[in-house]
Amino acid sequence: MVGKTSLFTILTGVHEAARVGSLEARVGVTRVPDARLAALAAVFEPKKVTHATVEYLDFPAISKEALRDPSYLASLRVADALAHVLRVFQSDTVPHEKGTVDPVRDLGDVDTELILSDLVVVEKRLERLEKDRRKIRNAELDREFELLEHCRTALEAGTSLRTLEFSADDEKRIRGFQFLSQKPMLVVLNVGEEDAPRLHDIEREYQSGPLAGRAHTEVTAICGKIEAELAELPPEEQTEYLASYGLSESGLERLISATYRLLGLMSFLTAGEDEVRAWTIPIHSPAVKAAGAIHSDFEKKFIRAEVVNWQALVDHNGYAGAREKGLLRLEGKEYVVRDGDVLVIRHS
Repeated sequence: MVGKTSLFTILTGVHEAARVGSLEARVGVTRVPDARLAALAAVFEPKKVTHATVEYLDFPAISKEALRDPSYLASLRVADALAHVLRVFQSDTVPHEKGTVDPVRDLGDVDTELILSDLVVVEKRLERLEKDRRKIRNAELDREFELLEHCRTALEAGTSLRTLEFSADDEKRIRGFQFLSQKPMLVVLNVGEEDAPRLHDIEREYQSGPLAGRAHTEVTAICGKIEAELAELPPEEQTEYLASYGLSESGLERLISATYRLLGLMSFLTAGEDEVRAWTIPIHSPAVKAAGAIHSDFEKKFIRAEVVNWQALVDHNGYAGAREKGLLRLEGKEYVVRDGDVLVIRHS
């Protein structure tokens, strides 16, 4: 009763199906809002415009029972990050299962379940490693054993694995376990309508208070009630409605921005008469990796990338105008792509 499923429906348009007793996750894909695409489309008049997308999964509530279900666990493990919706709103008509509204307690309860689930996995693997190490001497097995002992110590102390720092090699060693308490966590504060004008202040209060110093954790505050009403309005009325609460962007935009920050992602763009499109890549990606996001052949046969900022392309009405002003650059495979770069890939 925290507003998780309602929020999922508002964000993805996927309505709740009857799933009484089912632990199956519902999947919804959301377009990433990006005003730059519309601006580029006005210049190029392409046949299609393609937004980047984020896939959200709505899981039934986390519990000891759910975390024993293999299919539930498998779906949870493949997610890139977890978004934990916390109830901050008060309501006489919507009961809280614990009797009181306490977001910090609820966050701790779910963290504990994730930690205990990981502890079961670690202990099983350590038992197996003990047997294997008695049979053969192997430096790799020894290193994995040390690493998992380190994880077990943290988990037994009630510490999430996302707070631990691992070397690149060790990260690779444990990646296959897909530990739940190691996954980046997006804390989504679902506030009441009366607190909507204070969303930014509430975020700051949690960032400097209960969530201060938490590694790989982001926080965003939204008002589910406002988002539900916003979803019913035509686009031209949405800005005005948000402004009446002193807000400049929707909950969807806030949630996606926080997701991108948490996962270290950004978008570069491609633009032409056929298509204007946004592509999602990790921050600090070199041009050759950006080319690979478009097509694996582009990465293998990469020669150069023509690069121009999207705003320069719009301001000078296309590539010819940007080239004339010397704003179109040729970059090699090591060039670090920036958010909002428009790339034209040259390949053999």
